[in-house]
Amino acid sequence: MLGTVLYGPGDVRFEERPTPTILKPTDAIIRLSASCICGSDLWPYRGLNEITEPMAMGHEYCGIVEEVGSEVTSVRPGQFVIGSFCLSDNTCPHCRFGFQSSCRQREFMSGAQAPRARVPLADGTLVATSDLPADDLIPSLLAVSDVLGTGWYAADAADVKPGSTVAVVGDGAVGLMGVLAAKQMGAARIIAMSRHKTRQALALEYGATDIVTERGDEGVARIQELTQGVGADSVLECVGTQESMLQAINSARPGGSIGYVGVPHGVALEGERLFFGQRRLLGGPAPVRRFLPELIDLVLARKINPGKVFDLELPLAEVAEGYRAMDERRAIKVLLRP
Repeated sequence: MLGTVLYGPGDVRFEERPTPTILKPTDAIIRLSASCICGSDLWPYRGLNEITEPMAMGHEYCGIVEEVGSEVTSVRPGQFVIGSFCLSDNTCPHCRFGFQSSCRQREFMSGAQAPRARVPLADGTLVATSDLPADDLIPSLLAVSDVLGTGWYAADAADVKPGSTVAVVGDGAVGLMGVLAAKQMGAARIIAMSRHKTRQALALEYGATDIVTERGDEGVARIQELTQGVGADSVLECVGTQESMLQAINSARPGGSIGYVGVPHGVALEGERLFFGQRRLLGGPAPVRRFLPELIDLVLARKINPGKVFDLELPLAEVAEGYRAMDERRAIKVLLRP
């Protein structure tokens, strides 16, 4: 089997890999209908995360079950399934509280930028659809597995409520999904912070009411201006840098909430600023499994179309070009087909 392997900064190869097999009785093997490149994949691709050995890439996935281990009962061969990038048993105390991304047996999915993939903890991780979905729904169902689930968690963690004012820091795929989520949760005003015309257009389509092009302190000042000096009720931080985190915190009103889902790089927060700011913060790796059933239903009912975030589709064999396109911001998010 050919699969995607990252060897070092800028060095992505589509090369021979072992065909996945059942290693534990809780595993499933799926044939991928589609996979994609995540914004977080760009951190090691750019050399910002250390690579000590070749990495099998890909953690967003959906497809057809081909084989299951002897202890798997919730899915069976032939079913179409979607799973989270965080693998969980969905039964431990953390899972029962809705934080499957902190499962006591947590693993992280890998190797999904390939035709087939092994999914550990299949019973707790995978959700099957009742029927095989229409092909045009595949991109949106793929989005559920991470990027939509992560944007949705950002909005949930930021306590978005009907009628509220929401600011979204970051115009990548997760930020755009955060806009979609805030709209679905009933926000009355959604301020998308973006400098890129194509991303602004999609943000507006997903429900943004305002666009702010300024960043940093200037971005905070613009949010204050738009909210008559109050600040946003909820802020979604979808980048993970020091500047974006401070911009998010400072854009929220006292008593407001920040949902942070950008993988942090170089983020350090000052205790005194947090103390006197009086804002709530909740975030981390998204417990996508918590939201999978609801989000799958919304997609299947065609009430949302998160698949529009994929603005470039490539065959798996051209995955290296997909990484280049996202790295150079020629694409928001790249869909890969076997």
